[in-house]
Amino acid sequence: MSPRIRGLHAFRAWLQVRPQVTDALIAAGLLLVGLPQHYLQDASDGSPRFTDPDLVNGLLVAAVTMALTFRQRYPVTVLLFIIAGEIAMAVRDYPPSIPGVVAFLVAVYSVAVHRGLAHSALGGMVAFVYFFVTLVAMPGHLSLIVIVTNCALVAGVWVLGRNLRLRRAYFAELEHRAARLERARGTDARAARIEERSRIARELHDVVAHHVSVMTVQAGAARRIIDRDAGSAREAMSTIEEVGRTALSEMRRIVGVLRTDRDAESAGRELAPQPGLGDLGELLDHVRETGLAVQLWIEGEARTPSPGVDVAAFRLIQEALTNTLKHAGSQARAWVRLYYTDADLTVEIEDDGRGTATIMADNGDNPGHGLVGMYERVALYGGELRIGPRVGGGFGVRARFPLEA
Repeated sequence: MSPRIRGLHAFRAWLQVRPQVTDALIAAGLLLVGLPQHYLQDASDGSPRFTDPDLVNGLLVAAVTMALTFRQRYPVTVLLFIIAGEIAMAVRDYPPSIPGVVAFLVAVYSVAVHRGLAHSALGGMVAFVYFFVTLVAMPGHLSLIVIVTNCALVAGVWVLGRNLRLRRAYFAELEHRAARLERARGTDARAARIEERSRIARELHDVVAHHVSVMTVQAGAARRIIDRDAGSAREAMSTIEEVGRTALSEMRRIVGVLRTDRDAESAGRELAPQPGLGDLGELLDHVRETGLAVQLWIEGEARTPSPGVDVAAFRLIQEALTNTLKHAGSQARAWVRLYYTDADLTVEIEDDGRGTATIMADNGDNPGHGLVGMYERVALYGGELRIGPRVGGGFGVRARFPLEA
């Protein structure tokens, strides 16, 4: 971007936060363009009332026009001031000026767009009555069509301002509603996370409490009879081993089928080995078969993470690519990057598709658990997760897993 364009953007941003300066510049431009035309017209038509530049008339026109500087802050006062100035010029037998007429219309518009219905209706009525009386009282005979057309112009300017105010209020309400929905969605996500944790805690408590109680009883019995009945003691030890294996299997099943326990096909996968980063090539091949172009980069010296981090990183990539397939569009591309350091593993998944404001995973009757699941899975191993729109379009997921416990 050139320095000139950057300067223009900076100046525009400066004016946006200073509307009064903008209005002053508009009023000065109107006065600069309209006042010479006003004098030229009056000097060339041979009018006996005003043929030469008049200082008082010029000052009145300038005061009426520059009053637009305060049109957004005091619209009703500015409108009344302009009407008073126009009346003062009419009393001194000065003809209507182009800047004065334009300033009057802008003031009517400002009252309609910057004030509520009561004040804008009152200001519009005062302006309409003044304009109608001015037209009727002008020297010379004006046809009915001219009077109706000019009055319709004033009414149309007021209606335009009123419609713009209602439109702004409508969009402000939409933004406010979107903010409320965003807060409600965050609350729902927290509630889902708390409910999930509570359910896991109850299930783990039931599994651990039951099996540990059985193991404690069997261990106590084996200790008492080991000297006089070695066979029964060995049988008790076998029972302890079996119960311990069952407890571990149950706990793995609870964690492994988290949020997928309603899947009818999960029963056949529960006993299968958990996938890891070593299975990433197979996952990417499967994704490419759907039509999504995926590229993989691995940087740094690859290290073997802990089994939990290995599974968590694989599931994170799987979930992110699934959301890319759902939301990014058929022409999107995706990139998967793995960065290994001595202390941690960073996983990045990005796409250049349409993107979404919030990642949603449709899990039955509980949409939105995909995002919650990502945060929970990364936080479980002390990692950090960032999810959001990508610079230049698309969406990105970035997670850092510590390689040491």
